[in-house]
Formats: sequence, structure tokens, C-alpha cells
Amino acid sequence: MTHTTSNPKIHEGRNLKRFREMLGIKQDVLAFELGEEWNQQKISLLEQREKIDSDILEQVSAILKIPSEAIRNFDEEKAVNIIANTFNVENDAYIGNSNGTFNINPIEKIIQLHEEKIALYERMLKEKDEMMGRLERLIGGR
Repeated sequence: MTHTTSNPKIHEGRNLKRFREMLGIKQDVLAFELGEEWNQQKISLLEQREKIDSDILEQVSAILKIPSEAIRNFDEEKAVNIIANTFNVENDAYIGNSNGTFNINPIEKIIQLHEEKIALYERMLKEKDEMMGRLERLIGGR
């Protein structure tokens, strides 16, 4: 088992916890996906580690469906600086161009919203199928 090399200020376990929570995945669900030797307590201990073994990090990132580099390289301080430097509170908190030029075609917007709704339904169906597979594995394992 090799440790990853990254910025010493980056805490990979804390980053893993942040991404897991953002995705709404509980520790026990992640443990179940990792296999029989894992449990909620082991996930909790993993999230407390500053460095995570590369092979474990790869498995977890595959389960969370995010690149392992995102966990390795996420730096909260840099993200906060980017956000702080992007917004200008004195001028009504805008991003980029403050001219206020908006060209919105209502028909195009309706089509875009419809396409987004279809994509959302497709993602929801895919997640439902994945959850059913997990439940079938869980029930079949008993």
C-alpha cells in the first residue's frame, strides 16, 4: 500500500468526508460498497487520516464516481480565496461582467429547462436501478 503524494496542507480524509457528504452518502453505505471487511467505524477512521493509501482512494473515488485527484488535490483555502475574489459585494455580488446585459429567449429557456428535466429523470432512473442492484446484493448476501 502506497501513500499518495500531495500538498502537506491538504487532508485527504477530510476531503473524502466533504465529497461523501456533498453526495449524500452515509459512512455505512460507503462501507457496504467497499466490501465485507469495511464498516462505519473504519470509514470514520479513514476520514480522520491525513493521507489515504492510493489503492483505497481509487476504490472510494470509483464508488463516489469522482476522480481520485479531486480528493487528493482539493484545497479548501484555495476554494475560499477563489470565491472571495470572484464576488464583489459592494456592487451587488456579481460574477464577471457587471454591465447587466441579458439576452434571454424564452422559448430557448423553456427548451433548455425541458432538456434538463429529461436528463434529471434519466439520472434518477439510473440511480434507482443502481439502488435496486445494491438492495438485491444485500438481500442475496443474507
